[in-house]
Amino acid sequence: MDVVTQMQRQLLQYTSSLFKEGFLDDQFNQLQQLQDESNPEFVVEVVTLFFEDAERLLNELSKSLEQESIHFRRVDAHVHQLKGSSSSIGAQRVQRVCIAFRNFCEQQNVEGCLKSLQEIKQEYSLVKTKLETLFKMEKQLFAAGGSSVSR
Repeated sequence: MDVVTQMQRQLLQYTSSLFKEGFLDDQFNQLQQLQDESNPEFVVEVVTLFFEDAERLLNELSKSLEQESIHFRRVDAHVHQLKGSSSSIGAQRVQRVCIAFRNFCEQQNVEGCLKSLQEIKQEYSLVKTKLETLFKMEKQLFAAGGSSVSR
């Protein structure tokens, strides 16, 4: 088995594991379908925008929940935005925690909101690391002369 074939197989197995472990859903596949030769970095660009947006929202959520008087509508609006952006790239586990977080906002449950914020930070960190690894593997495969097997 040549190096490129082996790298393609590893990439396919890694990508498959992200779906099996619930990190990604079919929305990520749909995002990949939009990428073509005219815009080969499309998925990386969209996911990078998600990373930037998510980090900004997580900072806003942290600040909002540190306030003595918490504005739950503002917190909920940030969580809603994070839920939408995570959904748009297929970050399923982040999206799921956002749903629970919004319920705690509705109940004005400070403890539940703080717990959910920690869970979102954890899931976000995991999915970011997993996607960065995926993109690195794809880059190495392209550099070796191969093409992605996921598209």
